[in-house]
Amino acid sequence: MSKSVTLSGGLIAVIIVVALLLFSRPDVANPNTVTQKIPVSENTAIPNNNATTTTTDTTTTDTTTTVAVDRPAWQTLPLVDARTGETFTFADFDGKTVFVEPMATWCTNCRQQLRNVNSARASFDSEQVVFVALSVEVGLGNDTLSTYSQNNGFDWHFAVVTPELLAELVATFGRTVTNPPSTPHFIIRPDGTTTSLTTGIHSVDELVAEIQTEGGL
Repeated sequence: MSKSVTLSGGLIAVIIVVALLLFSRPDVANPNTVTQKIPVSENTAIPNNNATTTTTDTTTTDTTTTVAVDRPAWQTLPLVDARTGETFTFADFDGKTVFVEPMATWCTNCRQQLRNVNSARASFDSEQVVFVALSVEVGLGNDTLSTYSQNNGFDWHFAVVTPELLAELVATFGRTVTNPPSTPHFIIRPDGTTTSLTTGIHSVDELVAEIQTEGGL
């Protein structure tokens, strides 16, 4: 009798162990629980809370390069306006067309040419075209040159050339630049380049046409 009870107790113990093992498995513990596997395609974005987002600034900056023109040294040499007493250089007129007439107060050809220049001035805006009468009489007093311009009704820039500037002009244009009766003149373009030296008395129309062409007006 006692042997049967022992066997029954052992059997019960085995049943309890098996039951614990079965119910400890998650897929068996709750037969009503369904595990669904969701396929992930290659294009599916998977959020990553630890990821660092980097923003790249693709703004395009429009950069304009300005090429500076090297002006001849003589364009930076100072001159004194005999009429106003103000100091200036040819480089001060950067971006403008400058008509330069080497002359002398004793030269009759110069006076005739300057009268034509005076008439030609009326065709241009003073903000675009500048006129300079440059006396090659080194040592001439500014008062004398100012009186000359006033007596002839010439009211633009009149200046006496300095020895240094005269030497530079001769090196650039030749000796003719110092010969007033040949009525030499040249033009400084807005970019600082210059024309060749031109001689001879020019009519008003010829002067206007030349200035317009060389100045790009």
